[in-house]
Amino acid sequence: MFVRIDHLMICVPDLARGMEQYRKLGFNIHAGGAHPGKGTHNAIGLNEEDYIELLAIRDPAEQRASARPGSYQQGLERFIAEGGGIRYVILQSDDLAADVAAMRGRGVDVSDVMDGSRRTPAGMELRWKTAVLGPANPLPIFFIQHLAPMGERRKQAPDAGPHPNGVRFLERAYIVVQDLEASVAAYSKVLGVSQPRMYKGTVIMSHMAVFQFGPAGLTIAHPYAPGPAADALERRGSGPFQALFRTTSMGAAARWMEANGVPPPARGVRDTGEHAMLVPPGDACGAYVGFVGPE
Repeated sequence: MFVRIDHLMICVPDLARGMEQYRKLGFNIHAGGAHPGKGTHNAIGLNEEDYIELLAIRDPAEQRASARPGSYQQGLERFIAEGGGIRYVILQSDDLAADVAAMRGRGVDVSDVMDGSRRTPAGMELRWKTAVLGPANPLPIFFIQHLAPMGERRKQAPDAGPHPNGVRFLERAYIVVQDLEASVAAYSKVLGVSQPRMYKGTVIMSHMAVFQFGPAGLTIAHPYAPGPAADALERRGSGPFQALFRTTSMGAAARWMEANGVPPPARGVRDTGEHAMLVPPGDACGAYVGFVGPE
């Protein structure tokens, strides 16, 4: 079954500059390595059990050659040229072959399980299995089963340490859509879970529904007023646009960003009554990045 949101794929035009910017936001980002035969490379920011992936094109010719229909490579160059940001939300499975079989049993168009790997700068090879949705279910999610536990994967950056912004884990990933009811039904079918209730969000000014996977919620949203979701829908159309991270201290995160030249994030109050702050796309490589937690 799907156990958590594994990571977010944030696509950037230049990996070194993307790493620099996310370090200014207080994330402890390290070089991840190259994807053999894909023409891409990445950088990783490890949280407690999930992570951020910054992805960029390393070899344009190789990347174009690998851009098969249905792969994450398809349309990558254009997505980055149009501003980049969060392209996919990746869900972690504890038995991907069984999940693929179950999805097919529900009539979901999904690929076979495929092998994936990358080699870290230190020469460590990390391997996993993936599956992607087919054209009949064009949702911006795909699925992964790691062949190494998080403890083993942490060895790629043994000196990484905690994030200066105090982030512990991803709390929400947000996907904006044109039709909320139809989209929630589509996600429910693909994920094999009941449709969650819909309610009114006050920070992103949207009606939304949240599919909960472990500590993180996959939020499907449609704006009811001007705000981040409406901005994302107007600029890019439907798709992932925001990540919200749980931090040990919003004050510490804000002070780190201020010390590194990032403008003060906007503040808001969630429907839960908690305060949150939000970094806009211009300061987060095309994504909205939010923080919630104690001061």
